[in-house]
Amino acid sequence: MFFSLRSRLLAIFSILLIIPFAALAYILSKESTKIIKVSIESSTTQTIDQFASHVITLLTQVEDTGNQVISSRSTQEWLAVHLNADNTIQERVLSKQRLREFFSSYAINNSNGISISAFARDAGGLWTQDKTYTGSEWFAEFKQHNKRWTTAHKDIDQPDEIMRSRFVNSFVFPLVHLQSLQNVGFIKINYPTSLLRSTIEKIRFGETGKVVLLTSDGRSVLNQDMADDAQLLKNGLSEIDTHFGSEISGIFPIQQNGDSYLLFFRKLPAQDWTIIGTVPEQELYEKITHIRQTMLIVTVALLVLAMVAAFWLSAGITKPLSAMAKAMKHVRRGEFNQALQFMPKVKKGHSEVSYVTGVFEQMTHRLRYLIETEFETNLRRKNAEYKALLLQINPHFYNNSLEIISGLAAKKREDLVMDATESLGKMMRYSLNLGSDLVQVAEELAYIRDFLFILKLRYEERLSLTIEEDPFAGRYMIAKFILQPLVENAVKYSLEKDGVARVVIRSQVQDERLLLTVKDNGIGMSPELIEDLLAEGKNDDSVAVLSSEGQSIGLRNVLSRCRLNYGQQFKLHLNSRIGEGTEIILELPLIRS
Repeated sequence: MFFSLRSRLLAIFSILLIIPFAALAYILSKESTKIIKVSIESSTTQTIDQFASHVITLLTQVEDTGNQVISSRSTQEWLAVHLNADNTIQERVLSKQRLREFFSSYAINNSNGISISAFARDAGGLWTQDKTYTGSEWFAEFKQHNKRWTTAHKDIDQPDEIMRSRFVNSFVFPLVHLQSLQNVGFIKINYPTSLLRSTIEKIRFGETGKVVLLTSDGRSVLNQDMADDAQLLKNGLSEIDTHFGSEISGIFPIQQNGDSYLLFFRKLPAQDWTIIGTVPEQELYEKITHIRQTMLIVTVALLVLAMVAAFWLSAGITKPLSAMAKAMKHVRRGEFNQALQFMPKVKKGHSEVSYVTGVFEQMTHRLRYLIETEFETNLRRKNAEYKALLLQINPHFYNNSLEIISGLAAKKREDLVMDATESLGKMMRYSLNLGSDLVQVAEELAYIRDFLFILKLRYEERLSLTIEEDPFAGRYMIAKFILQPLVENAVKYSLEKDGVARVVIRSQVQDERLLLTVKDNGIGMSPELIEDLLAEGKNDDSVAVLSSEGQSIGLRNVLSRCRLNYGQQFKLHLNSRIGEGTEIILELPLIRS
């Protein structure tokens, strides 16, 4: 085959075109690489320097603010009153109020959100009088090492709750009475961490390159996430200290886990901080790679042209079959839309190629239709199964609730009947809202509280209930009615034992997962039952519970609905011992809406 005329023509055309264009591509690529590399490194360095200038400007403003505050009349009058033990309490309160008003007016008139706090040695902060700051990391560094520029933290000594909840960086320096030169405490100028963090996070080199602001010991100044690059940044700082001791800025390559990175740095000596940018060399020099790829594409295109010219007689066969082979690869992976895009366009005729490609295209359309139809059918079936499981719960807990209210009425407890009826009304409104199968954790726990209120009226001192609600978990979404059957079972089987039934309900967010826990001191489960419940999850038997009349129907219902709703993302943890109690933990994915 190689010695055929078509093969030799292909070889001659390829050699005549590839050799000159390959030589040209090599020369242009080598020279353009040098020019573009210098341009990219210069542009990246300028970006780092611009951010450094922004940081220096802001920190200079913060430092000037501190100098103005300490030399202001309001501050010095407050210090004078504070140092004079003969001053009355009214005079001290009045001077402190004036200082607060001065700090507040300064913060309001400042567009950068700067706030000011003053701390005396024998008292707490100016705003809250809280002394817990003495145990903070920033105070320890200021006290022991005289480090005046802090990393990101939350400061509770702020005029309002919004300021207390945000991350700030600070400039800390001694509070001195200028007339007596006595050191009374210290001034703390806070500026929002977001001022610098929002700017630094907009800087991007390549696809994954980033810039961070670090202290001399490698900690993040702006509370940036450095988990993935911690070792790289640590090695980079060590390299800067070793080889760039007196230099303010620079660039050097560094190896990490077999990959090559470029590291840009800019020191801020006044704060003992370093701006470090890291980026894989391959991403930074993407333009160079693109030029090389373009030249390669041109060379390959010319080669293809030569092949088309040499084999134009056979193109009518080889091209459609090659395209159909690509389409077959997508069909094998189930990518029918992509496969139809690759489907060869063959003129209608009586040739074998046109017949084969036509039949294959019809087969692809038919196969896609059958698979999509099957998927829709399965989806509707799953939805019907879920609704059936949900409807299975409603009559069960309403019947129990009505029995409780009936018992209260029989005891002539009209006052409690009214409260219980109101709670049941809330439960009914909640259960009749079928607008969505998902509700917030806080809504589900509110429903559980109404249900437990009714149970508490019935069992009184025999029932001890504890709800530990994580406020961060309340906003996440869960499947409706997955806690009530578990709580009902916990109460039921705990009361079968003598003494007090103790039930604990807990919600928490841990490791990017939502954990819902129901724990009791009931009769427990046998190992056989536990093994059976866990085996149902492995078999994915979600419909069998509809006709089940066995043990733990409520628990099986919840587990089936969780598997239908969450699939493989749902995990069950079941800890139980006979006679000691049961702990059921539902591990769910975090769903925000």
